[in-house]
Formats: sequence, structure tokens, C-alpha cells
Amino acid sequence: MLELRPNCENCDKDLPPESTDACICTYECTFCRTCVDNLLKNVCPNCGGGFSARPIRPTQDRRKGVSLQYQVASTKRVNTTLSAAEISDFSDLVKDIKPEKR
Repeated sequence: MLELRPNCENCDKDLPPESTDACICTYECTFCRTCVDNLLKNVCPNCGGGFSARPIRPTQDRRKGVSLQYQVASTKRVNTTLSAAEISDFSDLVKDIKPEKR
């Protein structure tokens, strides 16, 4: 089950569970669409993979016990320790390789 992290790891923008602006990599690193498109260039600075839109967990359990009410989102904020220059340099290395070929 996805952790649903509450913020962009770069700019710290709030990304609540219902946010359509949240993007994740295969390791659930979480960034906002603006950072993914403009700074990261669709390259996760942690693993080098690409990003997908984070799914939105239902707020009501349409199947018994399966909803945000029962599987709550994380409240632990995660922030990158990488500088903008480090992120840019890393992204530039692989941005022209399609995520499925990285």
C-alpha cells in the first residue's frame, strides 16, 4: 500500500491524499508536478527512475475496510538533502533516456 507522503520532497509544497499534483517514482519518492517537470526533468534524484501521477486513495470504503479512513496517509514530511545543482546535474545525465530504458 502506498505511503501517500504529505509533501513535495523538493519545495515542501503540501500534497494531501487527494492532490492531483503529486507524482511518485517506483520507490514512492514524492514530488509536485512543477518540480518534476521543471527541475527534475522527470528524473527521480534518488533512484534515476521516472515519475507517474500518484493514485488517489478513496475517501469512502466502497469495499469494507478499504479507504483512506482505514489506510491513512503518512504525516511524516520527507525532504531531499540534495542541492538544486546536484539534482540538475544528475537529471541532465539521464533525462534524454526514456524511463523504461533507464
